[in-house]
Amino acid sequence: MDVEVRLPEIGDEGEDTTVSLWMVDPGEKVQEGADLVDVVSGKASFTVPSPVSGTVKEIINDEGEKISSGDLLCIISTDEDGE
Repeated sequence: MDVEVRLPEIGDEGEDTTVSLWMVDPGEKVQEGADLVDVVSGKASFTVPSPVSGTVKEIINDEGEKISSGDLLCIISTDEDGE
């Protein structure tokens, strides 16, 4: 099953948020709660954790791209064989 990871609501609506640093690559396995990406808004920076364990299937936004709350960040496949 594919899980869409979206940018959570982080404060002022309409405030620019930027993808700062990806800590994972496509094809990489992640555990639930592991750090996926750092994002920076006008007031703070924070890390978005993985909501599930699985394999990063696709990264949607590159570092430096502007994003908004609810935007798709990446897709994680939870189809694991034997884990």
